[in-house]
Amino acid sequence: MLIDPITRIEGHLGLRVIVDTEARKPVKDSVRSFVTMFRGFEVFDLGRPPEDLPHINSRICGVCGASHANASVIAVDMAYGVSPYRMGVTLRNMAFAMTDHIYDHTIILNMLEGPDYSSAVVAFMTPSVYDQAKKTLAEHRDIHGFTTIAEIMDALTPITGKLWQLAAKFQRYAREAGVLIYGRHSHPSTLIPGGISTDLSNAEYLVTGYIFRLTKLTAWTKYMYTAWYDLLKFYEDLGYAENGISYHPDPAKSTVLAVASSGIFDDPETYESVGDYVEWEEFYKKMDENAKKRMIKPGIVLKGNLVTTSYADYNASIMEHTERAFFKDWKDKAKELPWYGELEARNFRDPLGNELLWGKYDPVYHPWIKVTIPEPSARDWAGKYSWVTHIRLVWKDGTITPFEVGPYARLLVASKQPGSDYIGLYKSDGNGTLRVTLPRACTDELPASVCEEMTFEWKVPEFSSTLYRLWARAFNLVIDIAVAWNNATKALEYVKAGTVKTSRPWKTPNKITFGVGFTEAPRGTVRHWVVQKAGRTLNIQIHAPSTGNVSPQDKWGYSPFEQSVINTIVTEETKPEEWTGLDFVRSIRSFDPCLACAAHIQFMKGEKLIKKVKKVITTAHYC
Repeated sequence: MLIDPITRIEGHLGLRVIVDTEARKPVKDSVRSFVTMFRGFEVFDLGRPPEDLPHINSRICGVCGASHANASVIAVDMAYGVSPYRMGVTLRNMAFAMTDHIYDHTIILNMLEGPDYSSAVVAFMTPSVYDQAKKTLAEHRDIHGFTTIAEIMDALTPITGKLWQLAAKFQRYAREAGVLIYGRHSHPSTLIPGGISTDLSNAEYLVTGYIFRLTKLTAWTKYMYTAWYDLLKFYEDLGYAENGISYHPDPAKSTVLAVASSGIFDDPETYESVGDYVEWEEFYKKMDENAKKRMIKPGIVLKGNLVTTSYADYNASIMEHTERAFFKDWKDKAKELPWYGELEARNFRDPLGNELLWGKYDPVYHPWIKVTIPEPSARDWAGKYSWVTHIRLVWKDGTITPFEVGPYARLLVASKQPGSDYIGLYKSDGNGTLRVTLPRACTDELPASVCEEMTFEWKVPEFSSTLYRLWARAFNLVIDIAVAWNNATKALEYVKAGTVKTSRPWKTPNKITFGVGFTEAPRGTVRHWVVQKAGRTLNIQIHAPSTGNVSPQDKWGYSPFEQSVINTIVTEETKPEEWTGLDFVRSIRSFDPCLACAAHIQFMKGEKLIKKVKKVITTAHYC
């Protein structure tokens, strides 16, 4: 069944899979995830002033609009050669940490992913698991107050569950904190090239209001993370950890052989120094070093190895093609474009001298040169079947592979390089372990047991699965709280020192300039490529996090969504004709529950059709 899409994220995903009922797993070649709506939001940007792009592109999504706004503003910062002053960078970080990250992770875990693990679902579909949950004591019961795992499952029941209800309340605090700076959410009104237009006539009052809400959210995060830790540890002990594997360093277990992260949350002093009215090429060169100082660091992990921490390497490695998507190849069209000649004159190299796609693939398939040309047709499972293009990673050694983005990718990359923060709350040892200390913080809505300072640690697993994607999201929320404290602390210091200037007025270059803005949405890297001339947008290409994760299969393999379904085992304890696809739903949602997924599943026994399930995901929950 297909569901009409509402936005670029909500309501545009479909899934087709044939299940071998004896093996309790999908027939590999049958799996297809597909986007049912034309993706080409970029057409709204063409010809517009680049300074409008953050405001237009935040409308891509009503959930993570700030992520697209931030990616666009970074790209335009580069195209114009101007970056904010340190207070402006700090305000960008403070707002972005709250909206989109802290609020969105709260909703995703407890209101979209969580109900799949609620007592209503687990007791009905996997009763033996629920029976075990009723007998299993929760390790952190003295903190969150849930005595058994079954009580945590009860708390995830939509509408009536305690975690569900508290999530609804605390995500509001995060939005309020972000709106103090953005003016509104989810479409920020204050992001501008070279700065942010937040009113700082009473800066100390603004920061104090932010910290008031951050204190409540710190207590909430301790409460929520300990509950999720206990639930996920329970499922890990049951042997669920390998269900839904997507990325795996072993090619025998997956065709998704890489994960990538742009990093997020710029260092205020470093980013301030990047764009003091420079040429875009100089900005690009400085961005490479700036990104390495982001609090959550960038990089690419390929087959288990951290192969780069370079923002420029990430940019040079992205390839896009249309083989099984409802778009035409743009190779011939691209050569007619005015900016094609600019890149051709550079021998298709970036300002650092990196050849786009490393000379391993035709550089015309890099997004800076892409032209969106739709070609609708009937869906053909053996041919074109999706409204999303193929996004692949091309590496220097000639490897071309699907790759994964998201909380798991972000934390795996961060865990493989040493790092720490400004005030000592966050630390990565560089050997795979992340550690965060959250300060003392109380709130009336939660028990006093969450007040004390707490330290959390996570050894990031070497593969991505349904369970570990959830775990990564929960731990990512802990890190985001530390990010917010770091930037709020810096903001107070700047206010006390009188360093409250936020923005450099931008100037419009009369020649063709390029920009690339990479940042992280809660669900993975957002990538925006911009080409402008004389204050008009000539071209823009946008990769939402789901673009690559949901890409169609091709000769290089299956993308994360499809690969995770292939590696999913059905655990439902009912007859095959009564299966609902619970484990497939869990796997898909663990990437991005903002996708309302229509699914068409066939259950086969030999050559006999047992049942068709035309609608697997009916709402945000099962009840």
